[in-house]
Amino acid sequence: MKLVLKIIPVVFLCLHILVPSQKITFDSLMKKARLEIYDNPDNAIRIGKYLIEKEHEVHRQISIYQLLSTANIAKRDFDQSLLYLLKAKETAQKTDDMKVRTSILISAAIQYQQMELFSKSLETLNEADQFLAKLPDNLPEKQIETARSYAIRGMIYKSQLNPEIALEKFLTSIQNFKKVKHKQTTYSNMSVVYYNIGYCYLNLAQHEKAHQAFIQSAEYARKNKAKSLEAFALKGTAEMYKQKKEHETALQLLIKAEDLSKNTGDLILNEGIYKEMSENYLAIGKPNLYQKYSKKYFEMRFQHEQNELSSINHSISDHNLETLKKSSEMKAHYHYITAIIAVFGALIIVLLLFLIFRIRKQNLKYRREIQRLIRS
Repeated sequence: MKLVLKIIPVVFLCLHILVPSQKITFDSLMKKARLEIYDNPDNAIRIGKYLIEKEHEVHRQISIYQLLSTANIAKRDFDQSLLYLLKAKETAQKTDDMKVRTSILISAAIQYQQMELFSKSLETLNEADQFLAKLPDNLPEKQIETARSYAIRGMIYKSQLNPEIALEKFLTSIQNFKKVKHKQTTYSNMSVVYYNIGYCYLNLAQHEKAHQAFIQSAEYARKNKAKSLEAFALKGTAEMYKQKKEHETALQLLIKAEDLSKNTGDLILNEGIYKEMSENYLAIGKPNLYQKYSKKYFEMRFQHEQNELSSINHSISDHNLETLKKSSEMKAHYHYITAIIAVFGALIIVLLLFLIFRIRKQNLKYRREIQRLIRS
């Protein structure tokens, strides 16, 4: 008995140590994976797959699926990214948490925007806005998701060659990101937005403003040690110098960007870098290097297009499933309305028949009374 009494406190102590350590392990692994999303997305994906096999709590599962989706976006593997995003949406049906559901909808809108399915992206953003309106204004998640929503709208307008409207959306996005107290969570997003602001100014031929935006983009990327985002900013700055015919300066920036992006597996980033390098080498009269990087550019572009085609097929399948679901709901609603109409119709017919028989009965009574009076 004494031995048992000695063992019990030890068991409780072990459990006390074990449970927090599991929590720390999950949080630390998720933090590590998030830090590596842009610079080493393959490792972020490995961590995510390891965690999803062991995790059963709904909110954590959603976080892992979102992590896996974002990491695959960083690789421009839209097929896998969409797959994990759909799993996150499916899992989110198990929770009533508005913050979670809003976050997933906006992540889906980002996915559709990346795939250039702009109408679907805007439709999803409008759905997310309904959830955003229900969140308190001082909630950090509302500020972040509002900022992301404006950023996506800005990217859509930028893709549709409306830089003025896009700038308006991007600047509103930055204002909302700046409201968030824990700034570190927004650095990568702000880097992306400033990068897009830079390109809007480039399209408007405002080179100095574009340069400042790309500098801001690079600074925010370095704050989060996001090498691929810094590479994007350098690529944008290089394009500005190319437009000013300063090809040697542009190439120096592109060589640095190429080195930063070597482990990212980002097809669009590499595609952009190789395109810019080939054009700058052509401009300074180096045909061998032009051919080398032109070939790399077309290889990246082909791989990128193949990934997009595969993702669009998944998106079409998902859209068909949603359409089928809505169609089934409409049919069920139609059958319900039809049943109600049939019941009311039957009641009206019964009521009419009742009134008809009642009137006929009264008429028959009156007729007999009249005949009796005549006979008398």
